[in-house]
Amino acid sequence: MTLKDKITESVAFIAEHTAIRPTAGIILGTGLGRLIESITIDAELPYRDIPHFAAATVEHHAGKLILGTLGGTPVVCMAGRLHLYEGHSMTDITFPVRVMKGLGVTELLISNVAGGLNENYRRGDIMILDDHINLLGTNPLIGENDPELGERWPDMFEPYSRELQKKAIAIATKHGIHVQPQGVYACLSGPSLETRAEYKMLRAIGADAVGMSTVPEVIVAVHSALRVFACSIITDLCFPQALGPVDIAEIIATAGEAEPKLVRLFEELVQAR
Repeated sequence: MTLKDKITESVAFIAEHTAIRPTAGIILGTGLGRLIESITIDAELPYRDIPHFAAATVEHHAGKLILGTLGGTPVVCMAGRLHLYEGHSMTDITFPVRVMKGLGVTELLISNVAGGLNENYRRGDIMILDDHINLLGTNPLIGENDPELGERWPDMFEPYSRELQKKAIAIATKHGIHVQPQGVYACLSGPSLETRAEYKMLRAIGADAVGMSTVPEVIVAVHSALRVFACSIITDLCFPQALGPVDIAEIIATAGEAEPKLVRLFEELVQAR
């Protein structure tokens, strides 16, 4: 079965369970599930029930596809994402983005938690992505290309929509939400966190934050001609000269504290499209 056939099958299954025809897609990162409370839910589908979807195995990732409306806009939301370190293939990780495109999505909003490398950043800051550095050592577009899904050599000159960034900054300013604009996000596979030497390298090559997700989905979204907005909640500071042990519970707590600001940002950004 081809990738296109799998996408068609998944889209048909989802369409049987909801009347929602989403125009906006949302991917929620670790500990960032509160946005779901703002969605008027029409259907809630566990990944394991959707044909060709892989199951999420990470704690704090619900592993459900939510369809409904957010501020009157029809949306499809991934409550929990897939990661390379879980053992998933790049095709599996990015398959939901292909399905979102098949459902009618034209814009994709992504959140994640990340470690801050920029010395101007503080815990709880929201960084708006303007660019990324792919250090995964692989790419979801490797292999035969189906021209019906996208072009062979997609241009990454603007992976994150400048228009959506401007709208997000305007929304943040209106509500007094402090954001760090024009961030560069470095993506590594994990699950081990980076060493002091690796943090030094990442800063030297221009990264403002580092994480283990988002980039595969963005590459496929660009391949699929979707407009993308992404932001990171900075949950820990990765300064090589002052590095200490990382407390995962503290990371989740920091994400939770910053989450209401992210929810407000996403709610209004979806409506401002």
